[in-house]
Amino acid sequence: MQKHMREYDVVVYGGSAAGIMAGVQASRMGMRVLVVEPGIRLGGLTTGGLGATDAGDPAAIGGLSREFYNRLGEYYGRPGPVWRFEPSAALRVLEDYIRESGMEVLTGRRLKERSGVVMDGTRIAALELESGEVYKAKVFIDATYEGDLMAWAGVSYTVGREGNGVYGESNNGIRKPTPLVPHVDPYRIPGAPESGLLDRINPDSGGAMGDGDGKTQAYNYRMCLTANPDNRVPVERPEGYREADYEILFRLLEQGYEGLVFKLTMMPGEKTDSNNTGSFSTDYIGMNHDYPEAGYARRQEIATAHETYQKGLIWTLQHHPRVPEAVRRKYAPWGLPKDEFPESGHWPSQLYVREARRMRGEAVVTERTVKRLETVGDSVGMGSYSMDSHSTQYCLDSDGRLCTEGGFMAGVPAPFPISYKALVPRREECANLLVTVCLSSSHAAYGSIRMEPVFMVMGQAAGTAAALAAQGGTSVQEVPYDRLRPLLDAQGLVVELDPDYITPPEVTGNPL
Repeated sequence: MQKHMREYDVVVYGGSAAGIMAGVQASRMGMRVLVVEPGIRLGGLTTGGLGATDAGDPAAIGGLSREFYNRLGEYYGRPGPVWRFEPSAALRVLEDYIRESGMEVLTGRRLKERSGVVMDGTRIAALELESGEVYKAKVFIDATYEGDLMAWAGVSYTVGREGNGVYGESNNGIRKPTPLVPHVDPYRIPGAPESGLLDRINPDSGGAMGDGDGKTQAYNYRMCLTANPDNRVPVERPEGYREADYEILFRLLEQGYEGLVFKLTMMPGEKTDSNNTGSFSTDYIGMNHDYPEAGYARRQEIATAHETYQKGLIWTLQHHPRVPEAVRRKYAPWGLPKDEFPESGHWPSQLYVREARRMRGEAVVTERTVKRLETVGDSVGMGSYSMDSHSTQYCLDSDGRLCTEGGFMAGVPAPFPISYKALVPRREECANLLVTVCLSSSHAAYGSIRMEPVFMVMGQAAGTAAALAAQGGTSVQEVPYDRLRPLLDAQGLVVELDPDYITPPEVTGNPL
């Protein structure tokens, strides 16, 4: 088969919001840019249902990221940034950026699995897609949630939780299990340990507190729901529905549990961003651990299982006889909006991959960086959200109680700088790659970094550095910070704040 081959200055793999901003910035600097998105929709989680922005301290959000939220304000006819929005609104704003930039964008194009990165020594020479298309570039950017380009280029990375001792942290590794309230009997036959544990429950946490393991915090879909009957599609019982998936929920409800099963955070247009909350919710806990390293087919199985679980959760809450009538009435009005996600049956196509691979780059952002116990001399942007990790597993504690394990939220007193070296691989591994989402970070620190506004900031910084490397014919590691920094400042990126600045107490993790 004759291969289709084209050459660019910069190729971005991953049309997430980070990838779009990387491409826009490189285009503004005169680069010929191609963005390749493996999925069917651009924007990642920003257009995939995450409408309640995890902004942290807005003082740390500048450049194209801040401009994006300002443009959403213009879209809704409101002054200043808008942090809550419909998926379709976010998509429209990103499409405006693409049109204005003139860069080329492809969707539904995946790298040839495991062999699609063509290397020439320590440089990526080209990307080969499943379609047979081949794209060369001077510099490449990985803006995917999974980090396939990074991994298949031979760059070092990690999956799961480091032990606390690796980087001198306190919030990494295995954590003290948290019992469910009210207590839930964990056995298939209540009171009978010999009957075995319910599905998805491990007999213990798998190690001592602070130990590392390969487990990854839970995934879900950020559900966009509506109770407007004129714009609502009912959620039917999905094919593959497993009643056993909801046994913990049934037992909680039978003991009078009154907590929300998922959030109903309202967005414009009478729609929600419905995320995980409480003792049992939309996170399919323990069912994503294979995902980061899995092949395409296995990842699709995992994504489909998550979709089935969450659609089944809605159907269960609305119809199952073991759900109290008052609870059924509470959730009965909700369905999928007809005017969202038409390309994927009104359900988001982007699984919320909260954490997958994390590069081991020239520098590693750790909990010490987040707490500002370390100085960074080459900041390209700032994070500010709390260190936030969702549960990794259900397990029993030493008293035999059913618990969740792995979740935590540790406050960040002020925005912290992110080193340029966290975006680049070790120089002996790859000379022309930048990584914006699966950047170099410990699990604990990634809990703060992994927010869409920060990813957009990292995308813009990577696009700037890629243009400098392409223009100068240098490696990404050799991009001089004294040239990069003035450009970032001129673009309005916030790369540092006054050392005495403290986030005001009225600013929460999710400002309105």
